[in-house]
Amino acid sequence: MKNKIVIIVLVVGMVAILGGATLLYNFLGDKVETDRLSVEQNTEFESEDVDEDTQTQEENAEPELTKAPDFTVYDGEGNAFKLSDFEGKPVVLNFWASWCGPCKSEMPDFDTAYSEYGEDIHFLMVNMTDGYQETVESAKEMIAESGYTFPVYYDTDLEAAKAYSVYSIPTTYFLDENGYIIAQGRGALDAKTLQTGIDYIYQVK
Repeated sequence: MKNKIVIIVLVVGMVAILGGATLLYNFLGDKVETDRLSVEQNTEFESEDVDEDTQTQEENAEPELTKAPDFTVYDGEGNAFKLSDFEGKPVVLNFWASWCGPCKSEMPDFDTAYSEYGEDIHFLMVNMTDGYQETVESAKEMIAESGYTFPVYYDTDLEAAKAYSVYSIPTTYFLDENGYIIAQGRGALDAKTLQTGIDYIYQVK
């Protein structure tokens, strides 16, 4: 009997914590910093005992980039798409949910950017569809009500979230046309920061 009570208390506690975190996240949505963008690079030396010639060569070498992990998500009709299917053009990869205030705050800028660059850049707006806090239906409803036109994909298996260890949203990755991560942003991005990320992966010809 005591074990059952302990389990019940733990479950209730976890629910309360998650609910409180969600409410706090939404409440602070308008106060979240919107200029968090980091560029992928690997310029640190493994050892301090490096001769001057080697150090100069490493300093002049291009940063080592990370290949974006592949994953499978689904469109609104249930068709499967892999991230690797989109290689050949730069990709803006965004993780979001309809209950996330900061996610919703940045979406107008993403939709504007898609309208401008959609023919040259793939926009993958990946919904964190866990089936409980977020469903395909709730996500579709929010997108329809807002009138957004960017492509939405549903991570119903949470494969994409696991591949990128997404523990907070929104999170955005900027990939080049070969599928390498060039930059990433955690938290809501404003229009200027989003444009900076796009400039890293796409140059108007």
